[in-house]
Amino acid sequence: MSQAGRNFFRVAVCLAAALALSACSMFGGGDRSARNDGRDRGANVGANIGVNSFLWRASLDTLSFMPLASEDPFGGVIITDWYSDPTTPAERFKATVYILDTRLRADALNVSLFRQTQANGQWSDAAVNPDTEIQIENQILRRARELRLSAVGN
Repeated sequence: MSQAGRNFFRVAVCLAAALALSACSMFGGGDRSARNDGRDRGANVGANIGVNSFLWRASLDTLSFMPLASEDPFGGVIITDWYSDPTTPAERFKATVYILDTRLRADALNVSLFRQTQANGQWSDAAVNPDTEIQIENQILRRARELRLSAVGN
């Protein structure tokens, strides 16, 4: 293949990739502003999500006090933004929840917490007690069981 042919092929591949990626956002659906105010968290997700819907809803409920940075109901990932409790403004937390299965099981859930402390106007990473992650996972599992029981009862 000639040099011109190789260059044309590279340009064609790059254009095809760019078009494919831009098409992904073309059907993103509507206004996302309601997501950030906390009123509509997960309400429009429906039954066709890629993970266990009870774990998904329970995770959103449990972390509802934290602002959301990102949520992917098909991939099962929830990422919060940094949250500082008003009583401890020099400390902040961020959480990532991974829902790994379509079944309601304890091993289908993984919570990662990140903590930072502020000193002299600078935020620096700090250790998180591993028991805190376990407590949040247990709270999510409890809430998911409650949601499942209330759905069965209806």
